[in-house]
Amino acid sequence: MSSPITSTTTQKTRPLALVTGASAGIGQSFARLLARDGYDLVLVARDSMRLDVLAKQLEHEYGSQTEVLPADLTKVDQLAVVEQRMGVNPPIDLLVNNAGFGTFGSFHELPLDAEDREVRLNVLALMRLTHAAAGPMVARGSGAILNVSSVAGSQPIPGNATYAATKAFVTSFSEALHEELRGTGVGVTVLCPGFTRTEFQERSGFEGGRVPVFMWQEPDDVATAALAALAKGRTVCVPGSLNKVANAFSNATPHAITRRLAGSVIRRT
Repeated sequence: MSSPITSTTTQKTRPLALVTGASAGIGQSFARLLARDGYDLVLVARDSMRLDVLAKQLEHEYGSQTEVLPADLTKVDQLAVVEQRMGVNPPIDLLVNNAGFGTFGSFHELPLDAEDREVRLNVLALMRLTHAAAGPMVARGSGAILNVSSVAGSQPIPGNATYAATKAFVTSFSEALHEELRGTGVGVTVLCPGFTRTEFQERSGFEGGRVPVFMWQEPDDVATAALAALAKGRTVCVPGSLNKVANAFSNATPHAITRRLAGSVIRRT
């Protein structure tokens, strides 16, 4: 079986990766690391100016050919444009579903429109892009899909209810696809990071300054671990020893206990 992240296409000399949420954080780290490793890129995010700057940097530093595809994946028409890109040449060898956001607070007090957009981005957009990528990849017999979830998806989290639920979907969905596509030449890995130094906390209204320093990881380290896990054909990647322990505890402990602990932590932070 061919490596899931090796292109078998003869019309090009470099593999091609499409990265969503590429303008900042872990998504930008994925883009830089993949360009360094010889990939050409399709960069997707809402902020076209940031994408243009990143594209020029990657072309200058690594010789990577980049295609900028601005899109708000919570909007049906813009999501459809990215879906359609999966089926045209040059074909996508690696899809990185990284785009997502979270909200914090009591669900009944949060704006419903934001919760709705959160589900559409974290769940529906990821599902649709995965479907659009998987068909052509299976037909070619090669390719890979890397979905970004979170350790938050391993348990219910009061005060972070919608986000944790969306990430539970991503993890379960990705693990199932990994097994479905076994033997097809297409790999699926799900990344479950913990606290990572990105813009995520600021945008979601979470006061990250109250989280102990030792709990944080850098986006480059998270992306590096994920790509290594993908290359090895692993199903789940939980980067960092502390996150591994926390994830194992959440999976082994009844939710009646973990949800109360999580709710207490969220209230304090």
